Amino acid sequence: MTWRKFSGEVIQTPILEEVEAAIERETSLGNKLKVCIGTDSQVKGAITDFATVIVFIREQRGAFMFIHQERTSQKMSIKERMLHEVQKSIDIAYKLCDLLDLYDVELEVHADINTNPMFKSNQALHEAMGYILSMGFVFKAKPEAFASSCCANKMVQ
Repeated sequence: MTWRKFSGEVIQTPILEEVEAAIERETSLGNKLKVCIGTDSQVKGAITDFATVIVFIREQRGAFMFIHQERTSQKMSIKERMLHEVQKSIDIAYKLCDLLDLYDVELEVHADINTNPMFKSNQALHEAMGYILSMGFVFKAKPEAFASSCCANKMVQ
């Protein structure tokens, strides 16, 4: 699984090591961190692009993120695609949660799902929320889910 920085620089080390190095670096600089993980997707013809982001928020000092992108030609309904996004975010959150707990870094999982029933993505809201909460993670949906609806969204546009 290839990860990169926002600058485009490919991360050569395993993501767990890179996240730990980032936490250690930021902590040594006196920054308090929060990590938000989110995934967004965009259908482009027969291809669906997915982007998963790990956003590191420095309290009152901006943020930075690591990005993983992939494509699939698998056809999915809107609900399947929303739950696939959530699955990708949970997979990463699960890999990182012990490390984040060790360093006492708060974690949120963001879902690009609208809380307004007028939007199609809302069909997956209850399943996504139940899935994320049952895994023990803090859940955020639109409009609070900036990691998925802004950061990951920028990567698939």
